[in-house]
This record gives sequence, structure tokens and C-alpha cells, in this order.
Amino acid sequence: MACETRSDTLDQCEHDLALEPELRPGVLAAGGVLLTVAVVLTALNLRPAITSVGPLLGEMRGALGASAVWAGVLTTLPGLCFAAAGLAAPWLARRIGVSRAISVGLVVLTAGLMARVLDGPSVMIGGTLVAAAGIALINVLIPVVIKGSFPLHVGLMTGIYTAALQGGGALGSALTPALGDVFGGWRSALGGWALLAVLALAAWLLASRDVGHISARDASPSTAKRSLLRNRLAWTVTAFFGCQAFLAYVVMGWLPEVFIGNGVSQANAGLLLGLISLIAVPISIFVSPMAARHDNQSGWIVGLGVLGIAGVVGLLIDPGFAPLLWSVLVGLGMSVFSLALTVIALRARNPQDTAQLSGMAQGFGYLLAGLGPLLFGVLHDATGGWTVPWAMVLGVYVVQMVMGAFAGRNRYV
Repeated sequence: MACETRSDTLDQCEHDLALEPELRPGVLAAGGVLLTVAVVLTALNLRPAITSVGPLLGEMRGALGASAVWAGVLTTLPGLCFAAAGLAAPWLARRIGVSRAISVGLVVLTAGLMARVLDGPSVMIGGTLVAAAGIALINVLIPVVIKGSFPLHVGLMTGIYTAALQGGGALGSALTPALGDVFGGWRSALGGWALLAVLALAAWLLASRDVGHISARDASPSTAKRSLLRNRLAWTVTAFFGCQAFLAYVVMGWLPEVFIGNGVSQANAGLLLGLISLIAVPISIFVSPMAARHDNQSGWIVGLGVLGIAGVVGLLIDPGFAPLLWSVLVGLGMSVFSLALTVIALRARNPQDTAQLSGMAQGFGYLLAGLGPLLFGVLHDATGGWTVPWAMVLGVYVVQMVMGAFAGRNRYV
């Protein structure tokens, strides 16, 4: 753990670094550039498999003769797959190592992206679930790499990783229709994202020597493991991550529909949703490093939460009055995702605990997130309006801020 970012004494920090020489800052100087490139390329692959589907969903349904129920399953199940595969990631990392587990994740992602465009509706769903399983493994394990290989730059690297992840999501939704026009249809457009996954796999294999020490430690059977399921701070971090993911899924799934229902054109509604994703990129790059330099991240978490609540209040009162303003505020609030990942790394003392905490927070967190769009839609159907659903969102936001305030305090699981 970085001496300059923690409250430990200098002697204790030197002792910790002596016990774990592989966590010295020299890792960054020696091979950090290549590893950073690999992390960025990997992060760019973690959203296009999902966000590339939306713009082509109507064309896909027409070509495959699929129902609206099929479309709902296609867009909902990946989140649940994130939860299941995310919980399995620490187990896999202990057996084959972090580096190999991430390589496996990229291979699985590539296979899913290629397979899902080869046949009909069932193959599309199956391939998407395979791709989502690969994404889930990587989601959980990249924070472990950041913790182990960049211990003095956790905030900066988390910000870079999160920015690339968000940027990849925006590229998936923005470029896929154009790829379809260029390459002759939706199958080529969706399958083409496998090339980016292959590129990331090549970069990762070249850079994996820099995380070999993490792999060996996590795969070692002699490493004593302890469960975090009875750890109060671990559940606090999980609740914080789950609440922010819940809110993000609601916004991504329903905000365009809310805008369209209040007089915003379909094109502008899509642009506003894209803006929300793009806002997170600079926030991730600058806010995460600044927050990580402090012992306590609670103020940053609460501050972004207040901005998000202001946007939701605007959506609750009159979505069509100032949709651009509401979108900017909501986007700033959703940028807390980068801090959620930063907190996972900072609340653990070593890569082993980081792996457990990351798997727990993202596994259970994405399970909670999968309920968000469903609950929002049920409340909308039951009440015939948007007031009650947005009131529910406000309630979750309050819980997120409270859990985030506790998760941001300088403690360890």
C-alpha cells in the first residue's frame, strides 16, 4: 500500500514493501507502460458486446423473426451473467492465476462474440451469455492487477481503466450502425468487435509477465484464504457498488424512453444517453486519482451523489424542461462508478483480498443491478407514470450515498 496515500507510519510502509517486494513502485517503471496499454485495450472490450446490440436490435429482430420477449431476455440476462461469473472469478484466479484467468476471459469473450452471429435467436442469446461471462471474469480481476502492479498509482490506473471502459461502451453504441453499413449487415457489425478482443488478448499475453507475481500468489494453494461474507465493511462496499450499478442500469435502460415520452425526439434521446456515458470519461481520469490521494473518499462519493440526485429530481419534476441539464447532472452522478472501483482496491490490503472483495462486490452488485430496470418498469406499469419510479431511484440514491460514505473511510476488510 502506498505510504503517501495511507495513514500508516513510514516504518510500517517500509515493512510492508519489504514483505512484498513485487509491489514496489519499480513495477510501474519497468513494465508499466506495456501493462497499461494491455489494461486499456482490455477495458475497451468490456462494454461493446452489450452496447452494440441496442442500435441494431430492431434490425436483428426483423431478420431473425424474434419476439419482444426475446429482445428483453437478450438485454437483461448479461447483467445476471455478470453476477454469476463475477462470483466465480476469485475461485478461478486461485487455481490458474490472475493473468491466465484474464487471458481465459478474453478468449471466452472472443468466442462468444464470434459465435453469436452464426445462427438464429437461441445462438444469439447463448453467444451473448458466453461473451458476458468473459467480461465478468475480467471485470473482477483487473482491479487485482491494478492493486498488485500499480500500488502507488491505484487512483490513476483505476481512472484510466474506467475511462477506457466507459469509452468502449460509447464506441459500441456509436460505431456499430456504421460498421453494419460498411460491412454489409448486423452480423458483420456485431462480430467485428471480436477483432478488438483478439488485439487485447495479444497485448495481454505480452504484458502478462508484469502480473506473474500476482498470478503465482493467487494460484498458490498455501495462501491462506479467509471469507469476506461475514465482514461488515465488505458488505458495505458491496452495497455501495450494487446501488450505483442499480442506478446505472435504470438510466441506461429507461432514460431514453422517459425523454421520448416527454417530447424529446428519439435521436436526441439517444444522444443524451451517449453524453451521460462520455461525461464519465474525464471524471474517471481526474477524480479517481485525486480521491485516492486522500485517506478518505467519502466526500467525493457524497458530492457526486448530490449532483446525481439533483438530476433525478429534475427528471421527476419535468423531464422535458431541461433534458440536457438533467443528463449532465445524472452523468456526473453516475461517474461515481470509478470511485466504486477505486474503493474496492483501497479497502483491501493485498491482491488476494482485492480479488475476494472485487468478486463479492461485483457479483452481488450486478445481481442487484439486474433488478433495477425490471422494478422501474413494473412501477411505471402499475402507476401509469414516471413519478413513483423516479421516487424509487431517489431512495436508492440515498442508500448509495450512505453506503458510499462508510465505504470511503480509511479502513480495511
